[in-house]
Amino acid sequence: MARDNPLWGEERIAAELLLKLGLRVSPRTVRKYMPKRPKDRRRTGQRWSTFVRNHANEIVACDFMTAVTARFQFLYIFVVIEIDSRKILHFNVTAHPTAEWTVQQFRETFPWEHDYRWLIHDRDSIFSKALDDSVVAMGPKVLKTPRRAPLANSFCERVNGTIRRECLDHVIPLGERHLRRILNEWVEHYNRGWPHSSLGPGLPEPSDEVPVPLQPERHKLPDGARVDRKPVLAGLHHEYRLDLAA
Repeated sequence: MARDNPLWGEERIAAELLLKLGLRVSPRTVRKYMPKRPKDRRRTGQRWSTFVRNHANEIVACDFMTAVTARFQFLYIFVVIEIDSRKILHFNVTAHPTAEWTVQQFRETFPWEHDYRWLIHDRDSIFSKALDDSVVAMGPKVLKTPRRAPLANSFCERVNGTIRRECLDHVIPLGERHLRRILNEWVEHYNRGWPHSSLGPGLPEPSDEVPVPLQPERHKLPDGARVDRKPVLAGLHHEYRLDLAA
């Protein structure tokens, strides 16, 4: 209980044991068995994962990843996602990332009026103090991840891994424009046509169409219905929709 709930003290744990489990243990006994924290470490508040879950709809995260072209040129892909919906808000490609270029990407990410309160990024040197000041002027507060702690930005790291496994590992971009065109098509598929299990399953950017109702018979389509198939990236992926007879 102490590990799961860092805000709980011995009295809270003793009360939990008594009321929920029927175990009569004094707070002094609980304190004896609680894990000891290092003396040089202050007690932190809620866990990082708890904070992210509680404020997911107000947090965006960003990160860079790389791609190699057919001519062995390194290109940098900048990705910004919304934590709650898993929607990719913005991406762009450049061969020479700079702080000024990155600030421009944030300008294109955040609309004039938005509800985002925090931006998560790592401690890459490109995220300078001047860049962070520019982001703060746009509204969000900057949250830097701890050093050597990639899991602190796990949502964006996972999206980058998905981009690599489901797209870049299967294509060879010819150049910057070609890579941007590939990612444009893939990101649209990711946001509007990829069911995410963490969302229910659901889509990060649902369409305005009426949701398809569950079929009365679990394994049979209604009479006259047909399944339309739309290829993505020349057939690397496909999207499906149900076309009901008039």
